[in-house]
This record gives sequence, structure tokens and C-alpha cells, in this order.
Amino acid sequence: MSLRTKKTSSSTSTASLDAALRGIDELLGAVGLTHGTRRTRPPASKKTASSARQAAAQKKSAPKKKAASSPTVLRVPAWERYPWLVQGFSTRPGGVSKAYAPRTLQGEMNLGFTVSDTQKNVQRNREIFLRTLLEAKSAPPKHVALTLLRQIHSGIVYRVDGARPGDAALRSGDGMIAAQPGQMLGILTADCLPILVVDVRQRVVAAFHAGWRGTAARIVERGVGRMQAEFGSKPADLTAAIGPGIGACCYAVGDEVRNEFDSQFAYSDQLFREVYDSDPIKEKYPLLFLTARAPGHSDLGPSTHLDLAEANRRQLLDAGVGERKIHVLGVCTACHAAQFFSHRGEQGFTGRMMSVVGIR
Repeated sequence: MSLRTKKTSSSTSTASLDAALRGIDELLGAVGLTHGTRRTRPPASKKTASSARQAAAQKKSAPKKKAASSPTVLRVPAWERYPWLVQGFSTRPGGVSKAYAPRTLQGEMNLGFTVSDTQKNVQRNREIFLRTLLEAKSAPPKHVALTLLRQIHSGIVYRVDGARPGDAALRSGDGMIAAQPGQMLGILTADCLPILVVDVRQRVVAAFHAGWRGTAARIVERGVGRMQAEFGSKPADLTAAIGPGIGACCYAVGDEVRNEFDSQFAYSDQLFREVYDSDPIKEKYPLLFLTARAPGHSDLGPSTHLDLAEANRRQLLDAGVGERKIHVLGVCTACHAAQFFSHRGEQGFTGRMMSVVGIR
């Protein structure tokens, strides 16, 4: 018997039932569900079959959920004029990984084979990223080869003349140069700087991984020198991009880093600054942090911060790249952990972004 035809001896009971149903309908409607159908529900004997048919119809007509949202790729606007050039820096959102954000509804674009993520997820993310980078509707073309390195914070640079299976596992270094169509060079980062260099005349590309050790080893200067030696690149034809990395605002370093840079660069004083961190607890209870050490010897003094992007910009200038041809994205990965993976910002538990440059 339906609710529409049901007879009751008490008008009060009917009014109460109607009010209760309206309340339920309004509650369901507030979360996007269809309401107001209980007054015409079918007899109990046909309820199961009817509900099954309705559920099947709704499932068939409902759009399929995407496995991963479209990733955001940062590009150098000035390089868009070169149709033969492939270039871009990945970001954190978009992808299928949830190892570093288990509470979020959306997956993340982890592109590094880390311990906490699965190989299947990373391979899927790389496919999505390359498809977005190449603006391809399906899988990346078979002639496109992506080469990466086992990055070791060095000054080692390789010439890549075509990727072979296992290349990423065989080569240890932090820089690559190439001039072969279909070749993509990739750098993985999570605070260190990805630096891309392009010879727009000879159509030569280069990618470098620059942490403080690689920067002190002059990885960028070495790489530009290899481009000149291997392909005859001229500094006047070079343009460079320094991608997202940890900024001077967040990159506190120790005395060993300062000493290393002082020994390598005449302009090292321009790369460091003293930062006094504000600590609300120390400010409110200063007596708790007093020490018996002599003035100037306590741990409460300023911290030394390194401007890694400026250090590499200066190397590009010294290598002959024009100042106006050096593009610095200037985004701090530690300050924007929702958009970028940050090793320091997340205490080492994080994924990896990929920066790619290549020739179509």
C-alpha cells in the first residue's frame, strides 16, 4: 500500500508523518539527492526489482570518474615561440599518487620512484605528465624518449644521443645535453633547482639538477661549456630557465656551505643573508632560553640563508648567457607545499616533480 492511499484514523499522525518526510526530503536535497519520491513508492513486493532497475539506469547514465585530474604544467612564455621545443615544469596537483596526501580526495603528480609510492602510480603519472607536456590526446608517441639520471649532487654532465632501456639506472650524474629530435631530458626535484638551457639556433637542449653541492661544483657552467664543445653552441644563442625550488626565504644552511661557496665564488657574499627567525615562544618566555655561553656563542642568533637561484643565475651570466635571456620562475617550493613537493618543507617525506626540455 502506498503512502498516497494509506488511510489513518488520526489526522495528527498523518501530519506528523508528512512533516517527517518533508524533513528527510529537505535533508537529502541539501546534499544533491533527489527527494519527494517516497509518496509514490511501489508496493513492497516490487520494491527490490524496481530499485535495482533504477540503480542500473543511473549507473549507466552517470559519467565515469576520471582516474586523475589534469596536471598543471608551468612553461616559459618566451619559449612558446619555438614550435620545435618541448618544455615544462610539473607541479604537485593532478595524478594518481596518494602516498604523500592520503587524506585528500585528489591524487598527486609524484614523478619519482620513491619508497612510499608504487611503481605503477609513478609510471601512470609520468604517462599523464608527458601526454600533457606534448599536448597529446593519447599515449606519448613511440619516437619520444625520456632520459633521466640517478642524481648524485655532482658536476657530471652527459651527452645523450638516444635513450636506451635502463639508461636511468646506468648513469649517475646531474646534467644532460642533447640535439636529437624526439629526445626529452628530465630532472627530478623537491627543493633543488631544475635548470633548463636551450640553444635556439642549433636546436640543442640541456637540463641540470642544482642543489647546493651541484651549484658549488658549477654544474651549469660545466653544462654550457659542454654545449659549446659538443655542438658549437654560442652564448648569444642560449636562453635559460630556472624552475621552482627552495627560496632564500626558507633555505637555511650551515657553515660548511658558506665556506664552500666562499672558496669557489668571488661574489659569494651576495648569495647569503642573515635571517632572524621569529619564535613566539622565545619572545614570550625569553628567560627559558638564556644560556651560560659567552655573547655571540649561543644558538639564538641569526641563521644563514642561501639564494640558490641567484647563485645559478650568476653562473649563467658568467657562462655568457644574456641577462634578459635568463628566466627565473621565482617560486619557493617550501612556501607553497600545496603546489610543489618540498623535501625540507615536509621533513623528507615527499614526492618528486619533473622538469623536462626536449626536441619534437
